[in-house]
Amino acid sequence: MNALPLLNHHLHGDGERSVILLHGLFGLSANLGPLARELARDYRVILPDLRNHGDSFHDERMTYPLMADDVRRLMDAFGVERASLVGHSMGGKVSMQLALSAGDRVDTLIVADIAPVHYQPHHEGVFTALVEAGRDPLADRRMTQRILQSHIRDPAVIAFLLMNRRRREDGTWFWRFNLDALVANYSAILRAPEMGQAFGGTTLFIKGELSDYVTAAHREETRSMFPVARLKVMAGTGHWLHAEKPSVFLRLVRDALRRD
Repeated sequence: MNALPLLNHHLHGDGERSVILLHGLFGLSANLGPLARELARDYRVILPDLRNHGDSFHDERMTYPLMADDVRRLMDAFGVERASLVGHSMGGKVSMQLALSAGDRVDTLIVADIAPVHYQPHHEGVFTALVEAGRDPLADRRMTQRILQSHIRDPAVIAFLLMNRRRREDGTWFWRFNLDALVANYSAILRAPEMGQAFGGTTLFIKGELSDYVTAAHREETRSMFPVARLKVMAGTGHWLHAEKPSVFLRLVRDALRRD
């Protein structure tokens, strides 16, 4: 069996310490590009597309141990023995999985608006819209936008998803992410990271005040995996906290990285 390729990635900065930024479900590395460019003033920043997203390889398998191993292989390719991880949503779970399974490779862990728990399905409308748009290879961004609007109310989510619509040389359109794999693996994406050894390094969870992804009910489970974790709440933000208040998010990330 052939070895999987490395994740598609971008590099920013040349600092002595490395920081890896991991996007969420349906996302791509560009979502965290502004944060990467700011952090690159002090760190070497590695910005990958996770498997089945962006320009990274497509694969029918999509568990958190596999995705964490993708990140570890990328670290190995660049000779990075230890890195700090910043992950949003699904990318936060990938970051947590790497910390739990290979804690010696992680300096600071920063998790944005996700907990290490199993979530109930809540993307049905999004999947319905994506599948419908994906059936029509002539659906350009404008046509796709109309399809998405018939299923999704939030304009910000629609704009976020449209970043993944791409045109081929023959004029047809497609989704950059591997929609079939995301549908097939959705139950695995909803799961909690697999417990290895509790991670005792510097850990910060950042919650959007208006988001219900992180609640008090998650506290005990989070503490069992990340015993020294701290929680910061960003006022007036929802799940997309890093995009809604980027300067505040940047300050919290910088402060956490300096604590290590």
